[in-house]
Amino acid sequence: MNFKRISLALCLPVLLTACRPDPPVPRPKGYYRIDLPQHAYRAFDSTGFPFRFSYPVYGRISQDVNLNKAENAPYWLNIDFPELNATIYLSYKSVTAAEPLDKLVEESYKLSHAHDIRADYIKTPAFRTGNGLVGVFYSVGGNAASAYQFFVTDSTRNFLRGSLYFNNTPNADSLRPATEFLKKDMEYLVETIQFKQ
Repeated sequence: MNFKRISLALCLPVLLTACRPDPPVPRPKGYYRIDLPQHAYRAFDSTGFPFRFSYPVYGRISQDVNLNKAENAPYWLNIDFPELNATIYLSYKSVTAAEPLDKLVEESYKLSHAHDIRADYIKTPAFRTGNGLVGVFYSVGGNAASAYQFFVTDSTRNFLRGSLYFNNTPNADSLRPATEFLKKDMEYLVETIQFKQ
């Protein structure tokens, strides 16, 4: 009987300490899962606009009327992506004596390189579309506000600039699936741009 009590007294502390749960360990931040739709496109060819292009069916075209009046820019458009909390901003300008092509290209360059502070890198490959237009597609690495931007022109009359922004704090890692998804849409949009004049 004494032996049972002594054995129980020795085993009881071992059993009680063995059943303790592990101390809590903080978990790393997680990111929301993003369900991306299938790429599909429709045409934008509105009367009165000097350009046409194809854009994603899950995007909505809108205009900031106040900005258009303030900038005297009736052809500036936004393509909003509510499910991704993102917008592609399109700004159109005519190439004129007051705003020659080299000035518009320089302005686009400055706007894209304004992200240098947060960018890890900025790549600027030039391109030529199947419609004979030329331009530059800016890829901005790191936690910059805009990961992708472009300009496209016919070099004589028309100049269109686009930039992709997300309506939240930039985090390249968490936004990568959405930015890469929308990059394909921007490339398709650029390839389908046609100027009417």
